[in-house]
Amino acid sequence: MCKPSLCVLALGLSAPLLWSQGSAPASAPSSGPVTAPDPIAGLVSRLDLDRYKATIKGLTQFGDRRQGTDRNRAANDWIEAQLKSYGCTNTERIRYDFQPPTPGAGRGPGRGNAVSTVGPGGSRRRGNRIPESVNNDPLKQPDVKLRELNSQPSSPGLREEVYCTKVGSTHPEQMYIVAAHMDGIGWGEAANDDGSGTALVMELARVFSSPDVTTEISIRFALWNNEETGLNGARAYVAQRKDLQGIESPAGSGKYPEPKWLGMIQHDMMMFDHGMPHKDGTIGKEQRPEADVNIEYQVTAKLADEAMALAHKFQLANDKYATDYPSNVGPHMTNTDSTPFMDLTPSISLRENERGAQLGNGWDPHHHQPTDVFSTFTDDDFRLGLNAAQTTLAAVGQLAGVKVAGSK
Repeated sequence: MCKPSLCVLALGLSAPLLWSQGSAPASAPSSGPVTAPDPIAGLVSRLDLDRYKATIKGLTQFGDRRQGTDRNRAANDWIEAQLKSYGCTNTERIRYDFQPPTPGAGRGPGRGNAVSTVGPGGSRRRGNRIPESVNNDPLKQPDVKLRELNSQPSSPGLREEVYCTKVGSTHPEQMYIVAAHMDGIGWGEAANDDGSGTALVMELARVFSSPDVTTEISIRFALWNNEETGLNGARAYVAQRKDLQGIESPAGSGKYPEPKWLGMIQHDMMMFDHGMPHKDGTIGKEQRPEADVNIEYQVTAKLADEAMALAHKFQLANDKYATDYPSNVGPHMTNTDSTPFMDLTPSISLRENERGAQLGNGWDPHHHQPTDVFSTFTDDDFRLGLNAAQTTLAAVGQLAGVKVAGSK
């Protein structure tokens, strides 16, 4: 027979029935102070795995979204339309001219190097390793329709990238930049690199743009172009906007077209954490038990100390609000769009793996390959990306002073 107290819990019986097993207390216990709802927890609960997956799937309809193509331009139009539908209606575009130094120029030295033990950003490479590579062979894509969709080559010229802004109610002259790159390469769908990051930023724009949500500080949601050619879209943004920070325009209007940068948070490849390559070069089919969200800053940046502090704030937010996966902070951020910002504002990057020590060792065999398609990834992979979204939403919400109507 169960104890009376346990029977009450199991059967859902009322408290007076428990008292009948012995002497009743003189008075019912007083309730403690009512705890106000946590606005951060409420916002995190608005993120949904199916919605995250659907946004990635929507991006893959444009194939690899290679810069300088019609499919890239169509994807930009789709992204802008989605942001407006979420309520982030003040969308704008950065425009710049891109002229590659040589046809098909890549990101720079170090790609495919199977000998060096020094990875990008100064990381140390250890363990089993398979070299990085970029697939440029269309015939390696077995899906004929996808191969045809990706067939238009890139051409030099005008480029555009979309951003929108949640304007701060108290400090519209300051902002955090939350970003990802929307272009890809490799003759796949760029589902992970970087549909996973783009969808994350779009989902955060959706949640923060809800009519019941206000922030004291502004948040800008930016989807860079030309990352795969050498971070050119982010570099163009920095070149055009860095000297406009915090300037009210028109004077006396209370409007700040480029609020002062308080921090830049990049998201680049969020989903595939299956561990180190085996000795035969194969990768485990299942997500590794130690899968985590990697938060990186660059130790050689001018603002490394501030960036490290920002990274640890994100780690604390992950500890409190992410549902499934922990986070890990590392000092070798590199090869992504936070790099052009890192000497100007505290900058960090969220990823699936450490960029140099893990991704640089070949931990993601789908990186820039025809297999980077939606169907490659499992719900566990997508859930890892969702946990990164939870991490950034919670951290940025805290930093920007988020408030939700009805919460105190």
